[in-house]
Amino acid sequence: MEFSQVLADNSNTIIAKWVVAVREDRQIESADDLSYTGIKNHIPDVFQAMVTVLSKSEDSDIRSIITASWQHGLLRAEQGFDPSEIAREYRLLRKVIFDTVETDLLRRTPAEIVRYMRLIDAVIDEAIARCFHSYVGERLRELEHLQSSLTLHNEELTRLINANEDKLSQLAHELKHPLTAIIGYSDLFLRQQKREIGEKNNTLNIEHIERVLRNGRHLLRLINNVLELSRYEAGKIQLQPAPINLRELVNNVCEMLEPLAAEKNLPILVDWVRAPQEIITDGFQVQQIVTNLVSNAIRYTESGTINIVCEVLDDQKWAIAVSDTGIGIAEKDQAKIFEPYFRVSSKDRPYLPDSTGLGLAIVARLVKLLQGEINLVSQQGVGSTFTVILPLKVKI
Repeated sequence: MEFSQVLADNSNTIIAKWVVAVREDRQIESADDLSYTGIKNHIPDVFQAMVTVLSKSEDSDIRSIITASWQHGLLRAEQGFDPSEIAREYRLLRKVIFDTVETDLLRRTPAEIVRYMRLIDAVIDEAIARCFHSYVGERLRELEHLQSSLTLHNEELTRLINANEDKLSQLAHELKHPLTAIIGYSDLFLRQQKREIGEKNNTLNIEHIERVLRNGRHLLRLINNVLELSRYEAGKIQLQPAPINLRELVNNVCEMLEPLAAEKNLPILVDWVRAPQEIITDGFQVQQIVTNLVSNAIRYTESGTINIVCEVLDDQKWAIAVSDTGIGIAEKDQAKIFEPYFRVSSKDRPYLPDSTGLGLAIVARLVKLLQGEINLVSQQGVGSTFTVILPLKVKI
């Protein structure tokens, strides 16, 4: 039997074993939350292309490998895979292929064994190269989009800074470090790109792109928070009340932040026993409040749980409480926690580098805008509970 036919007959077995190997490999953490289909991706197309290339009776169609691996790289970029994880995927594919067909391969002549091994290695190397090419391209497109967004936000930020001179020094301090990283790594990337044109190994360039994107996202989040705070203080936020399904809103926030909590093995538990069925309020502003409180709880908690309790207080009010088992807030800091740019720190733990000091300031202002109040109960080293009390029907 032709060896390509052996591969074709074992294709389902090889793909299934490969998916299991990827899921069990602790060096491919990005696959942990993906479904079977999400992991499998375009690998069956890559494998089928490999069978075609190895076949003596069919025309070798290298384009099929290029197309399949190209699509694989695009999707892995969207799924947030690191370059090293993609490379490991292909190494696992090679191992699974040889483990599965080892018995049949050993029946061949030494010359055939060498030929098939070299062909499989060559096909996988080509697939990796094409996959990385599309992966880098997708990251560059994301970088260009991020640059455009930063440019637009920078124009608005400049206008606001001119109207808020007293905040200039604080804001400049916050922008300094991520902006320096963006400029430095962008310059390094461009210079290396000019020197290394034509080289296949772009791993170092990809790492620089990842650093640029990470710092760029932090900068964009900081700018968005500053703009949100400035819009509130300028009286430009207009409420748009509508009937809101609270359970759906909170579930959406939890699903969005679940990967962040999963990195620390923090379960997010929600108590719906006394929750209101429906409220009339500005759903976007409520979502902003809940998102900031839950993300803060995750950020400052290393072990334990995040608890959310929603309940009706009387015929006019309802409350949502977000509790954590994190570092807590010292009593002397609790009066300042809702001030802009204030960040919790201690001797043992300085403030987190990705903290902007604006999240709780925005929460406090949005709660006031929604005609509510926010309370804090916290003990250092034990945890914190933020309780937001809002009307069941907001008034305009």
